[in-house]
Amino acid sequence: MKATWDIFCSVVDNYGDIGVTWRLARQLVAEHGLAVRLWVDDLAAFTPMCPGADATAAQQWQHGVEVRQWPALWLPQAPGDVVIGAFACQLPAAYVEAMRACPRPPLWLNLEYLSAEDWVEGCHGLPSPQPNGLRKVFFFPGFSENTGGLLREASLLARRDAFQQSAAARQAFLHGLGVNPEPGALLASLFAYENPQLSNWLEALATGAQACHLLVPQGRIVAGLSQWFGEAALAVGDVRMRGALTVQVLPFVSQDDFDRLLWCCDFNAVRGEDSFVRAQWAGQPMLWHIYVQDENAHWEKLEAFLAHYRRGLSDEADAALLALWRAWNMDCDMAQAWQAARQHWPELQAHARRWAARQATQPDLAMTLVQFYRNWL
Repeated sequence: MKATWDIFCSVVDNYGDIGVTWRLARQLVAEHGLAVRLWVDDLAAFTPMCPGADATAAQQWQHGVEVRQWPALWLPQAPGDVVIGAFACQLPAAYVEAMRACPRPPLWLNLEYLSAEDWVEGCHGLPSPQPNGLRKVFFFPGFSENTGGLLREASLLARRDAFQQSAAARQAFLHGLGVNPEPGALLASLFAYENPQLSNWLEALATGAQACHLLVPQGRIVAGLSQWFGEAALAVGDVRMRGALTVQVLPFVSQDDFDRLLWCCDFNAVRGEDSFVRAQWAGQPMLWHIYVQDENAHWEKLEAFLAHYRRGLSDEADAALLALWRAWNMDCDMAQAWQAARQHWPELQAHARRWAARQATQPDLAMTLVQFYRNWL
């Protein structure tokens, strides 16, 4: 009998948490043959990334995953063999009591936020005894072999390479989105939170020597674009031009299509956790807009990742990349930082590819979770 896994997701941050848990659930089913229930408290955030899903259904199957509405009034459920609470969400009290009542309590994992900070390795896999006698284990994704790794489907990089090597496949995908960049244009994507440096960067793109076609999936940053163009609100499908810059607003696409969008682009500006990881797998120069925390606590997390990611760059390219990421996240001169980074583009491209290849030598997150469970049995 196959093991059953329950994954709980409380949607708190615009698709990042549901994005991670949905990818994980799909991979556990597709590659490891597990029975997975994904409990989501806001199905309206789930349906945009899973076309065909029903935001009102209490129970549905998507890609082999049993997707369940996490109701405010919890109904009795038999716990799975493995229970994952994503990002410190609080499981229903009645469900936890059912776990405690099992002859052999399930493996209870708290899937933590992704971080490159040094302390993560020391905390990964540590148990946390609960007052009711259960044990919860901290499970950290990460960038080293002493963490849980990153989400990466087994065929991901092979599919990426095949797509990027096929001009016809890229053209057909972009055409399906209504995107027709002019020959030789820099194709870039932008998926970000509100950012005071947006107009500064847009001006640099508009006055640049190379044409740039900026693809912007529907999201929070669109309001800033509208303001820059002096319009009330840009909508999906709108295309606007200023100088060398063309901006096009895209619909919110499925996760698989978002991957293809990143693979198409020469540069990807992303945010949160799910798109952050997928941009790394795209193997192209990128920029991460980290979620802002009180007292700028997020800066430590940003610097910790950069300390890993920049290794192997020349001093000049290192300084340019560091300045670019800090400008976007610390409200510095984005135009100057962008122009400096463009001077090192070939090196940044090769570096992004090497980084993805190096990370792919480590076990992926789904595999490490499954192996952790097997070792626990």
